[in-house]
Amino acid sequence: MRQSRWTPSIVPADEPTVYLVADDFGRAGSAWRETDMESADLETVIQDLLAGEYRRPIKVIAFNTSERWSEDVSGDVAREIQHRCNLQLTDVPSHLQEFVDRYAAQDTRQYSLRLV
Repeated sequence: MRQSRWTPSIVPADEPTVYLVADDFGRAGSAWRETDMESADLETVIQDLLAGEYRRPIKVIAFNTSERWSEDVSGDVAREIQHRCNLQLTDVPSHLQEFVDRYAAQDTRQYSLRLV
C-alpha cells in the first residue's frame, strides 16, 4: 500500500500579510525586530517607523504564509514615509533619512519649501 507524504498545514487559512522590520543595532549587530502578531500590519509598521520605534531600519519584508509569498517592500515603505512627510510639510525624521534615501526612488521625491 502506498503511503502519502503529505502533512496538513498548521498555518490557518486566510492569514493576513505580515510586515517585519530588520533593524541595525550598531556594534550589537542587526536583527528582525520582535512584533506582536496583531500589530504586524503595514499601517502599524509605518506609524512605528515614523514614531522612532526602530533605531536604524535596514529593510521591511512582507509575507503571507497562506498565499505562500514574501517580498522586500522597503522601497514602497520608504516612498510612503517620504509622501507622508511631504503632505505634512515636515522633514523625514533623522532616524529614517538613511532608509528613505536608500530605497525611495529619486524621481518620486518631492521637496517642499517651508513658508516663514
